[in-house]
Amino acid sequence: MNDSQKWYIVKRTDQPCEILPSTEVEGENDPTLVERWGPFDSQQDAIARRVGLIRAGKCQPA
Repeated sequence: MNDSQKWYIVKRTDQPCEILPSTEVEGENDPTLVERWGPFDSQQDAIARRVGLIRAGKCQPA
């Protein structure tokens, strides 16, 4: 795994939030993309943040 990889949490219309690497998110012009959080330094940081977003009602659990 690349240590310099950044991670994002993305929310799309009518879908649970996903955790994606920056290579799949940056520069993406997806009309279904509702919201994006990040970048996070590790996938674990993004997972922890997603849990917080689910508890806050901003994301649906998968």
